[in-house]
Amino acid sequence: MHPGQLEIPLATVRALIAEQFPRWRDLPVRRVPGQGTVNAIFRVGDDLAARFPLEAREPAAARRWLEAEAAAARELLGVTRFRTPEPVALGEPGAGYPLPWAVQTWLPGVVATDEDPGESAGFAGDLAEFVAGLRAVATGGRVFTGGGRGGDLTTHHAWVETCLRESERLLDVPRLRAAWTALRTLPRAAPDVMNHGDLIPGNVLVSGGRLAGVLDVGGFGPADPALDLVAAWHLLEDGPRRVLRERLGCGDLEWERGRAWAFVQAIGLVWYYLDTNPVMSELGRRTLDRVLARSA
Repeated sequence: MHPGQLEIPLATVRALIAEQFPRWRDLPVRRVPGQGTVNAIFRVGDDLAARFPLEAREPAAARRWLEAEAAAARELLGVTRFRTPEPVALGEPGAGYPLPWAVQTWLPGVVATDEDPGESAGFAGDLAEFVAGLRAVATGGRVFTGGGRGGDLTTHHAWVETCLRESERLLDVPRLRAAWTALRTLPRAAPDVMNHGDLIPGNVLVSGGRLAGVLDVGGFGPADPALDLVAAWHLLEDGPRRVLRERLGCGDLEWERGRAWAFVQAIGLVWYYLDTNPVMSELGRRTLDRVLARSA
């Protein structure tokens, strides 16, 4: 999926666990199939998950990233009634793998990629409760400082233009460009609140059409209040989307900025993952269709 992507054989994972965490030496280790783009996931026994960064980087930078993710995950623990992973350990490079890696608790449930909750009003209500719970956490004076989604929409214009050029034979680019022209200048009207930052189907666990838990919580931090509204277009059909909006009390400007952030994320998925991760590419298409429909 990425230039220079690291290969992580099962044998390497077993060797690292046996050497660095001998108390888990005899636990079964198995690769978790999925469409994740940042980490390779391996289940260790029944209760643990080992996460290995896929993209090569300096080990010190990878360690800072993993430590920041763990700190964010600890801050989020118990904030809502929905389960989130708990950091357990940080592994070291070895056995041919060049970076630090992380171990966290395993959560039960099925990712929304495999069990689509899009028609469930109950799931939409749960999702609104989760987002509201995150927003209620004090920022402690922190503000958005990252280079990704969650700050100023206009800073993403160059990336969106790149994506539009790459999508000429894949999507209705004139229609998308017209939508982006309107979305990218939407003004910011509210201060930062705490957000998950990446509420896509692969990061959401479902059980019986309801929200069972949320994964990949290392991005928990301050950002545009509209950022987590991307879930409305990534995860929900019209009726449940209205439920989410009503439960969160979103005004028109905040809701439109949520559409804008969903657009920014989705426009990069279609072409970038077209051949390497078809599920993510199709997610981008579906989200863009929902964003353009503007029916809720």
